[in-house]
Amino acid sequence: MSFTGLIIKNPFRNRTRAALAIVGIAIGIATIVVLGMITGGLQSATTSTLKSGAAEITVTPIGSGGFGAGGGTLNESLANDLLNISGVANTAGILSASANVTGASTNSTSGSGFGGGGFTVIGMDSNKLSLEGIDSVNGSVYTNGSANQLILGTTAAKNLNKTVGSTINIFGTNFTVTGIYQTGSFMTDGGAFMSLNTLQNLTSNDGKVSDIAVKATDNANVTTVSQSIKNAYPNQLTATTAADQANRVNQSLGFVNTASTAISLLAIVIGGIGIINVMIMSVYERTREIGVLKAVGWRSSRILTMILGESIILTLTAAVVGIIVGVVGVEVLLAVIGSSFTAELTVNILLRALGIAFLVGLIGGLYPAYRASRLAPTEALRYE
Repeated sequence: MSFTGLIIKNPFRNRTRAALAIVGIAIGIATIVVLGMITGGLQSATTSTLKSGAAEITVTPIGSGGFGAGGGTLNESLANDLLNISGVANTAGILSASANVTGASTNSTSGSGFGGGGFTVIGMDSNKLSLEGIDSVNGSVYTNGSANQLILGTTAAKNLNKTVGSTINIFGTNFTVTGIYQTGSFMTDGGAFMSLNTLQNLTSNDGKVSDIAVKATDNANVTTVSQSIKNAYPNQLTATTAADQANRVNQSLGFVNTASTAISLLAIVIGGIGIINVMIMSVYERTREIGVLKAVGWRSSRILTMILGESIILTLTAAVVGIIVGVVGVEVLLAVIGSSFTAELTVNILLRALGIAFLVGLIGGLYPAYRASRLAPTEALRYE
């Protein structure tokens, strides 16, 4: 057997011990992969707010925290008034509401969506949907002023088991699903859109909106336009750009990255201790074997390389197992909850997982390898 083949085979002589070591390290690697994939997916979903054609600015009442739902209302007429501000190309009043949704035929309820504790319904004129990133609809959009039409996001449609032509009940009123849309944002795709005045009537918010979506002209500076809106309506309106919202989310995701780093360090420490234990036991059990190898001419450096190689092979195997478990686990979870959210497995995540495994193997195998390389042949051959 070649030297390389010997290094690959040796760690698995004691299969039970090797399996336990692999499982212990794989759990840490899988956790790192899961957090990395979710963080990457959230960052990609955040950038969807910057997609071409969608509104770059969201105008809300002061004190609403930057989001319209549950943060007060505005007069719908302000949407037209904002068109007079330099750099504003288009506006749309939006009303957000949260409600339980019941399928007319199944009486099943849904808590999907992104509203506070229920299914989020957005009221908006159908000719303004592009400002919310809805460029195409499978089926057709609702008719403005219609009291019984709406469109569902892909996630909501899947969770509710609805298709074009299905009927659902919202606020005690039956609605026909005229179309299914997909924006790429797992939050938006978990709700529904209907005519603005229909939702206003259902929620007793006549002439009111939660927020106003603003599309800037092509040559306008979005930040400047946002500041102009604030200056025009001091103590009344606040304006947040899509880039600012994306930055806020990315800052929040920094906590997830910090947690992932902490878990990485913990995996190195725990994995390193586990590998040290496994490799020391392996060296003890093979003391006579190592003595024979040194007696027939193996140098200490060759013994050192063999033990270190075995340790690294063991941890890299654990890394592969951890990556597979992490990826499969995330995909199964998303399939079960029926989310359109896409977790991203990037090269950086793979390199990080493999790098941590390599480091654990190197650190964990260093002392046992050194100990094995220092064994005297005569003493090793006498060992029982």
